[in-house]
Amino acid sequence: FSADGITLNDPANPLFKTSYGSAGSSLVHVGGAVSWEPAAGVARGAVTRHFYHSAVAGDDRDYWVYTPANYDAKRKEAYPVLYLLHGLGDEAGSWIATGAANVILDNLIAQGKAKPMIMVNPLGYGNAGGPGGAMGAEMLPAYARTVVEEVMPQVEKAYNVTRDRNQRAIAGLSMGGAEATFVGLNHLDKFAWVGSFSGAYVMWPGARGARGAATPGAAPAGAGRGGRGGTPIIDAEAMPKNFPKLDAKANSQIRLLWVACGTADSLVGVNRQFRDWLNTQDVKLTYIEIPEIGHVWPLWRQNLT
Repeated sequence: FSADGITLNDPANPLFKTSYGSAGSSLVHVGGAVSWEPAAGVARGAVTRHFYHSAVAGDDRDYWVYTPANYDAKRKEAYPVLYLLHGLGDEAGSWIATGAANVILDNLIAQGKAKPMIMVNPLGYGNAGGPGGAMGAEMLPAYARTVVEEVMPQVEKAYNVTRDRNQRAIAGLSMGGAEATFVGLNHLDKFAWVGSFSGAYVMWPGARGARGAATPGAAPAGAGRGGRGGTPIIDAEAMPKNFPKLDAKANSQIRLLWVACGTADSLVGVNRQFRDWLNTQDVKLTYIEIPEIGHVWPLWRQNLT
């Protein structure tokens, strides 16, 4: 509720979206025949929260792990693993609490549309303090280290997950899309599947130019409201600098590179820039624009599906 300049959550509504270090907001559940609605008779997987001290970020943090129904820690065949990353302002468990990613996986696995897999949801900041320092130039490189050097070894020690890059994926929304592409495409020895939903590529190091702001430019055709304000255009030099080894040779390593954005999202412009640059590098990708939809959870849930 917003009244007289004060915004309060609905105290009678038990549905609640948490945020990193803030009060969050009320949610409204709209039922329907969607992949994120719990289906009757479907076996449900388990979700476990883990805590650790990050030497890279210099703080105490968490990550969540989904294990599918009937998970077998001693199964001979190790489980495929998906690292799924949240957006700016959110926290490690947001893909579960708000995104219903565990429900989506339950349903897809039960329908035979996905293999039983493990999903990991790490905290998305390479710095202590969360969103407040997220736009710093060193945040993303440090974040990549928290995933590769800290979370992945812990998960591989505690769970029956594969070490085979062909069975390992990384994906994310908004900030998480920028992180998934940065981590995944620079570590193709570890990830064969990379997904970005409404990727906030303005967060890549150097993307906002030397002055730390998005490079001025005309709004791309079809761009509208959504995202993090304005219609940003990233510095053209940011892509070759952030992905110096990415060229046609990478196609033999990439099983799928998925980039999607809504046309009513202000980030559609930088997503088009990234698509066009990948085309100049002869890197194959699946690029999707969803008409007249902005920076919203239904788009991210559907793209995860």
